[in-house]
Amino acid sequence: MSDKVLLGFSGGVDSSIAAHLLQEQGYDVTGCFMRNWDSIANNDILGNNTLSGSKCAQEIDYDFAVASAKILGLKLIRKDFIEEYWNEVFQDFIKGISRGYTPNPDAFCNRYVKFGDFLTYARSLGYETLAMGHYARRAMTPDGYALFEPKDKNKDQTYFLAMITREQLDHTLFPLESLTKVEVRELARQLHLPNADKHGSTGVCFIGERNFRPFLENYVKPQRGDIIDYRTGRKIGTHEGVFFYTIGQHKGLGVGGVEGLSSAPFFVVGKDVKKNILYVAQEGNTDIRFSSSCLLTDFNRLAPRPLSDGMVCAVKLRYRAEKIPVIIEKVKEGGDCLLRFPTPCPYIAPGQIACLYDGEMVLGGGPVLKSFDSEGRERFPL
Repeated sequence: MSDKVLLGFSGGVDSSIAAHLLQEQGYDVTGCFMRNWDSIANNDILGNNTLSGSKCAQEIDYDFAVASAKILGLKLIRKDFIEEYWNEVFQDFIKGISRGYTPNPDAFCNRYVKFGDFLTYARSLGYETLAMGHYARRAMTPDGYALFEPKDKNKDQTYFLAMITREQLDHTLFPLESLTKVEVRELARQLHLPNADKHGSTGVCFIGERNFRPFLENYVKPQRGDIIDYRTGRKIGTHEGVFFYTIGQHKGLGVGGVEGLSSAPFFVVGKDVKKNILYVAQEGNTDIRFSSSCLLTDFNRLAPRPLSDGMVCAVKLRYRAEKIPVIIEKVKEGGDCLLRFPTPCPYIAPGQIACLYDGEMVLGGGPVLKSFDSEGRERFPL
């Protein structure tokens, strides 16, 4: 692997310490600040609390990047991927939302922009190696490189890397693999970096924190409709637009204290986009809340060896969710992957990423297309 490295340099503490560690290891490092979102050009008005400031959030981040690079003696360049992000990630995100799915733009931003377009750009400059400030670990196995969980399990970001390709993994370093976030911040303080205590980025990848409901209204038009209690078929409320809600959600529904029903909380269990109906159920209704299997589409194998039908592994269905046992019934790389749960799994949302693990090693992943009950019937077809 070349000693020339192009590092994704966001202006945050993680990428800054990643740069420092690479320098200590003797790499010739250049930082690249990626700008992938333009609020004005992309009509990001509603729900955007950053517009009233004298400088947009990305330019503030760039100032941190410049200041940190100066202290580190790091070469810094800047590159816009605004059009690529819009075309390759954001449009599909909005299409998924409009169809009732719960898509994960961060996972596809990693595949297509952060590790895809960025690698192509790096190669155009003569770099064959990328580095990122993600909390993840790459290690060589007898069959090639594999992705593993990092030391800091609390900051583990492998779930969001389930859709990157094996080629992208082969060309990427993760310098923070053996550090915790606490250790990263302490090292940044020792280096007198301005971002040592800077709040980490959250929200949608490259867009940042937004008031999610009005943010979506910039791109999809809401239509009020009925909230139906699935068990009784009764209308118990009115929703603001079915695409604002996700399977398993229980906050912000505006229902409760329904006559004739218990005081147990309601959870979203399904959506009928065509009829504009949101279905909810109370916690005790396990027959509708749990699924026995699910089908993934566009399955991405990240493990160095092919997966086999009947393989027992674990799956994570949400970031920070616990991994649960699962059996791979059928798998086709780049195609469908059917998973069966030995113990029924609650609240599987079509569109969310399912990331498969063998111990700490990431096997791959894909977006959920459908989930099924114990009789093989599809849950709320979209």
